[in-house]
Amino acid sequence: MMDNMAASRRILVLLALLYCFLSSATASEKVHNVTYDGRSLFIHGKRELLVSGSIHYPRSTPEMWPDILDKAKRGGLDVIQTYVFWNIHEREKDKFTAEGRYDVVKFIKLVHEKGMYVTLRVGPFVQAEWNHGGLPYWLREIPDIIFRSDNEPFKKEMQKFVTMVINRMKEAKLFASQGGPIILAQIENEYTHVQESFRHKGDSYVQWAANMAVALNTGVPWIMCKQDNAPDPVINACNGRHCADTFTGPNKPYKPFLWTENWTAQFRSFGDPPSQRAAEDIAFSVARFFAKDGALVNYYMYYGGTNFNRTSSAFSTTRYYDEAPLDQYGLQREPKYSHLRDVHKAITMCTKPLLNGQANVQKINEFHEIRVYEKPKSNMCAAFLTNNHTKDYGKIAFRGQTYDLPPHSISILPDCKTVVLNTQYIVSQHNARNYKKSKLANNFKWEMYAEPIPNTKEIPAKSKFPLELYGLLKDTTDYAWYTTSIELGPEDLPLKKGTQPVLRVMSLGHAMVVFVNGVYVGSDHGTTASKACEVSAPANFVVGINHISILGSVMGLPDSGSYMEHRYAGPRYISILSLNTGTLDVTLNGWGHKVGINGEDHKIYTEEGLKNVNWKPVNGSGPALTWYKTKFTTPEGDGPVAIRMAGMGKGMIWVNGENIGRYWMTFLTPLGEPSQSEYHIPRSFFNEDKENLLVIFEEEAKGPQQVEILNVDRDTICSFISERHPPSIDSWATKKKKLHVVGEQPRTKASLLCPDRKKIAVVDFASYGDPAGSCGAYQLGSCNAAIAKQIVEQECLGKRSCTLSVDKSLYFKGNDPCPNVVKKLAVQVSCA
Repeated sequence: MMDNMAASRRILVLLALLYCFLSSATASEKVHNVTYDGRSLFIHGKRELLVSGSIHYPRSTPEMWPDILDKAKRGGLDVIQTYVFWNIHEREKDKFTAEGRYDVVKFIKLVHEKGMYVTLRVGPFVQAEWNHGGLPYWLREIPDIIFRSDNEPFKKEMQKFVTMVINRMKEAKLFASQGGPIILAQIENEYTHVQESFRHKGDSYVQWAANMAVALNTGVPWIMCKQDNAPDPVINACNGRHCADTFTGPNKPYKPFLWTENWTAQFRSFGDPPSQRAAEDIAFSVARFFAKDGALVNYYMYYGGTNFNRTSSAFSTTRYYDEAPLDQYGLQREPKYSHLRDVHKAITMCTKPLLNGQANVQKINEFHEIRVYEKPKSNMCAAFLTNNHTKDYGKIAFRGQTYDLPPHSISILPDCKTVVLNTQYIVSQHNARNYKKSKLANNFKWEMYAEPIPNTKEIPAKSKFPLELYGLLKDTTDYAWYTTSIELGPEDLPLKKGTQPVLRVMSLGHAMVVFVNGVYVGSDHGTTASKACEVSAPANFVVGINHISILGSVMGLPDSGSYMEHRYAGPRYISILSLNTGTLDVTLNGWGHKVGINGEDHKIYTEEGLKNVNWKPVNGSGPALTWYKTKFTTPEGDGPVAIRMAGMGKGMIWVNGENIGRYWMTFLTPLGEPSQSEYHIPRSFFNEDKENLLVIFEEEAKGPQQVEILNVDRDTICSFISERHPPSIDSWATKKKKLHVVGEQPRTKASLLCPDRKKIAVVDFASYGDPAGSCGAYQLGSCNAAIAKQIVEQECLGKRSCTLSVDKSLYFKGNDPCPNVVKKLAVQVSCA
């Protein structure tokens, strides 16, 4: 009997253990999956509202990644979105490379370590203002290929690459289905823009791309952005500035609302003026999207970075989305960074009502609206009060209270009573970027080497006509020489004294420098809107053999549009005008070609290569096409570094053999300034214990005497708060589904915090009353408290952070000289 009881107990124990094992296995299966319905994504079985930001690994260095990702995490991001760039991973067909800043697996693993998810945009066409939209050049040379169409040669190569990428991710166990961080994958990119160009071949291509991707069994959902007819189960997503109101929504009711690109500014091309998008407008767009059932918002870009080497697309500037929340150097651009962080906190407080409550919309009038998410018979309630008028303040009555809203704003009420944030009122601090000349690094002693101008003796004619430039270069360099020669007799040259023949070169772009008999004739360039250019100028033609030499160059390959494989560049028509015998067409005269320039061939931008040519001291400006070199000491400190190309024209920069990108100072914006003057040099490019080599290739007749190495910081911090501003978002927290006050009773305050553990050294400006301006350029108004600066100095000097009350009794002591003025506090301090 006892034996039977013991046996029974053992069986029960074994059954219990088996149940636990099976339960654990089932739970494990549930943990590792990502699914969706019409409201949100489910990650590991849990509904999520997600804030995401685009960060492209090749546009910074691995040494910068940890700091950038830490700031993204502190900024409230849950997800990092990045592309896979085909043309840096597969420079030669079937050879996948991923080293240094191209190591996408290392980057994704680091994102995972920082506690964030990843959206992997496989493309493989990505656009992204990236050279050739991410597609490798060799694709163009495959017979009968048509990019991004139901074209067998293209589909074969696309499927091979996408499969290779997915397999790499699987091998590293990076998909959420494997316990990794990748929760979404994207196939194609904004295909709607070109789909109609390919007619039925476009429609069938979309179907093929979706089916091909899904069949790879990643275990995570696939998305297509700007693709209204995304085939099931692929989710169509929105790109734009105000997707809450411009996106018609998913093409099926069981797909969630995803916003894959919320443009934080606008990428810039050379010749473009500064691009800005106000933090208030971005904040409004984010709050409105989540208030209208949005499940994920991604900032494009959250950190833009730098287009090192020749990676930027045609005419795109070397810095990329510098106006993003994190600037080119990885520094926080305030108030954009912190104001959006505060919006994320406010949305997080509303998560439970947003995901579990019933939505109710009250349209008060054309501009005013109330959106409520509430769960009946509970305390779960969140409200979004909207004033969409662009100029007028509004009043909205809601549940027994009246709320004042500034123009184009949303007030967020996580408990349907308390305004924790209004998108138009920036409570967070502001800052300004400073460029300071390095004390150590500007010890330049310049030397120069003039690029030789070849003729048909060095580059004999082997083609009847000038070859197409993209096909000639094959994306290996920006430059190619074209040479021809023509014999002229005395009867050909003008007889009238002072009259010269004119050489005309017409090109499809992007730029060119023209010489006759080794003498500079002229140069010209296209623009991002029109790539064509023309040189038409007098030239020193002589009796006998004359040599025409043209250096054609590109500013990157195209990155968008249909039939990219059929775009062309380079000289197309060359003629000599004003001859006695009339116009002479030399287009079919016979042409020689050479890819690259002499300095590139000898790699004179490296320590070894520079020994291959003879350098001489710089004395003023050199001729067009001149190389300059110098040594310099590593800049002091450990912050970001830039080089200012003052006095220069157009060309490229190398530091210790690393190409930091194209520069262009003479292509001015409508405001009369270069689109970009300062160029980022990552700290990891410097030598620690010896001097650094700086080499510049200058295409124009300019000299380097004004070039400077600069330390970069954002140590100028500011606050601009009015008495109408709500208290900081940190005054509240949610606990057990209820909103609680943190600390003392919430009051409107100005807060300042120095970066990098520095302290407030100087109060540059302080005014309470009606000051105006922006950080770095505040001005006193007609109403000003005389003791404002004294109060700020007492509270802030010598401290890393300080908090200032916005209280008229403190500043005016009961004697308000301007009672009808809404009071503002403006403060600017310097950290050190």
